[in-house]
Amino acid sequence: MNAVSRGGGLVAFRERSFRFQWPADLAATGAFEMETLILGWYVLVETQSVVLLTLFGSLQFIGTLIAPFLGVLGDRLGRRTMMLAMRSVFVVLAASIMILDLTGLLSPAIVLFIAFLSGLLRPSDLVMRNALVADTMPPASLPNALGLARTTQDFSRIFGALTGAGLFSVLGLGVAYAFVTATFVVGLALTLGVSRVRPAGEEGAPPPASYGQELKDGFSYVWHTPAVLAIMWLAFLANLTAFPFTHGLLPFVAREVYAIDENGLGQIISVFSLGAVTGSLIVAWTRGHGSAARMMVIGLVAWYLCLTVFAFTGAKLTGAAILYIIGIFHSLAMVSMSVSLLGMVEAPMRGRVMGVRILAIYGIPPGLLAAGFLIDAFGFTTMALIYIAVGLVFTALIAWKWRDAIWNEGRPGK
Repeated sequence: MNAVSRGGGLVAFRERSFRFQWPADLAATGAFEMETLILGWYVLVETQSVVLLTLFGSLQFIGTLIAPFLGVLGDRLGRRTMMLAMRSVFVVLAASIMILDLTGLLSPAIVLFIAFLSGLLRPSDLVMRNALVADTMPPASLPNALGLARTTQDFSRIFGALTGAGLFSVLGLGVAYAFVTATFVVGLALTLGVSRVRPAGEEGAPPPASYGQELKDGFSYVWHTPAVLAIMWLAFLANLTAFPFTHGLLPFVAREVYAIDENGLGQIISVFSLGAVTGSLIVAWTRGHGSAARMMVIGLVAWYLCLTVFAFTGAKLTGAAILYIIGIFHSLAMVSMSVSLLGMVEAPMRGRVMGVRILAIYGIPPGLLAAGFLIDAFGFTTMALIYIAVGLVFTALIAWKWRDAIWNEGRPGK
């Protein structure tokens, strides 16, 4: 019996859905954050190239192309099974980096290759997490649950950034990666206890169609549901023009703009994550499912306006203060987006629709790569202003074109 059938809002959330998922996701996200900081700094220092830094950041999201297929597998096989398989791979890859560095064989080329392998699965880990929360929570508690779920991830990013930077600067990459590997192992072990709910295999359900047909159904559902389609376009736009600033370019900003080391980088990432925690708590406390679509648009616009100020900051303390505010609006926009989307999609479709949603993350690779070339050609501030202008203009166009779907609470069919 799952949490929905037993009821209980936050009680069910705490006692069932998050009994193991909360610490498992905490460990996995902390390990991801340590990995990103350590390897991003390594690539930048070893190659002295912002383009290769953005290539490293891009490779972490390459798996968005196969996320819809993995979403179908999640519907078929269960979220828990998929999470166990993916997190086992993360353990192996992290251990490989540790061994290669300790034996003196690690190079930027190898790091980029391993980032590619990890990136094939990393976006789908988030798909399974969010879908599992929606599977095990009653609709009325979904905003609260997703807000708190996002909060745990942001807290782990604070821990991961500070811990990864400290270990890397004091002990070196190989020893630091022993800690990363151990954290992945803890997350894998805890994943064994997460909910086994399998929405696509409920008793009395019709026999499943082929994988290809299920994937096609997911795309068809998105394309023919105006509210969902609007969310997908906004998600792609945010990933293309807003996410690159905090999900790839911060090592460059830390080293070249603020003139700080990896410890300073860990600190400003932690401040951003603390802002994200604040935004997630706001969503969890307000439980504003009815206004989620509107909050999504408001949060996106405020996010871009804050990035405009960030583009002109030249000191660590000022930049950190702006990053805290950016983190708040980042969470308001993205958690509201997840609440709105998951609240309108039926359980058997969640995996494949969230898989299609993850395709929007593919905006990050071209966004990061283009940013690297623009920074080389025109500088960071000019690149930032170009991205912000594109983001604001297209956010306004999408909000206007699908205004009925967005301002009528994101209900399907509007």
